[in-house]
Amino acid sequence: MRIEWIGGLLGALALTGCAKQGPQALIGTLEWDRIAVTAELAEPVLRWTVAEGDKVEAGAVLLELDPRRQDARIAEARGNLAMNEGKLAELTHGARIETIDAARANLASAHAAETDAEAEYTRVAAMRKRELVAQSQLDQALAARNQRRAATQSQEAQLRELTHGTRPEQIEQAAAAVDAARATLSGLELTRARLTVVAPRAGRVDSLPFRAGDQPSVGAELVSMLVGDAPYARVFVPSSQRAELKVGDRFEVRIQGVAEPFMAKLRSIRSEPSFTPYYALAGDDASRLVYRAELLLEGAATADLPAGLPANATRAP
Repeated sequence: MRIEWIGGLLGALALTGCAKQGPQALIGTLEWDRIAVTAELAEPVLRWTVAEGDKVEAGAVLLELDPRRQDARIAEARGNLAMNEGKLAELTHGARIETIDAARANLASAHAAETDAEAEYTRVAAMRKRELVAQSQLDQALAARNQRRAATQSQEAQLRELTHGTRPEQIEQAAAAVDAARATLSGLELTRARLTVVAPRAGRVDSLPFRAGDQPSVGAELVSMLVGDAPYARVFVPSSQRAELKVGDRFEVRIQGVAEPFMAKLRSIRSEPSFTPYYALAGDDASRLVYRAELLLEGAATADLPAGLPANATRAP
């Protein structure tokens, strides 16, 4: 009897050891792919068109932010664009014929004044030789003649500039200014359009952190959406099982609160390990490293499953 009892005990221990070495269930949570829609400008929320839990299609309006400040920036940018386009047109077309005629008249007037100053200087110089005038009068006449000559040269240069046309470099600079103003306006208009926030993909609205009247900061998450055709179980694989798994392996996943299990396919598994999460700690596994994996659930019934439910998975036979 003693020998039989010892033999039975050893057999039970052996079975226990085998069970302990067998693959354990993978623990995790049910998740959906999640995207965040962020604020591009710090503007107050005007209104919401959806509520948490609503299903929306891609492009559906979710909320609107106050556009008045952005509209003012756009108006200013349009004015700058119009001004730069006017400058470019002026440089491209050249001076008006009336401007050229006025420059020619100014040059003729400068020539006449220069001739008069030259004659006056000649007369005063002759009188100075006969000592009929003081040296200061001759100096004044000389200065007046030189001033008239300089004025004539200035008018000649202005007429040449008008008749020879605009330099190509000036036209290129004006064209570049127009392009820069147009790009600035396009960027402002794009940002203005995004003040009406739309769903980037079809999915379910999961979280709306702000309410009408709130003013989120730039980069703040306005909407959190759950997207994708089906949820997935995020589970953690012990290092003892990591080598056995590969993408495409089949699993049976049980969700807390759901009677029937779901079939799932391993779609990804991390190559770098992490420490076991607190909710997966069990006995000797508490000190082991695990690898995060994602099991994509199958079946039409998965479409309405909420995120965050506890889940466990075992290899399908």
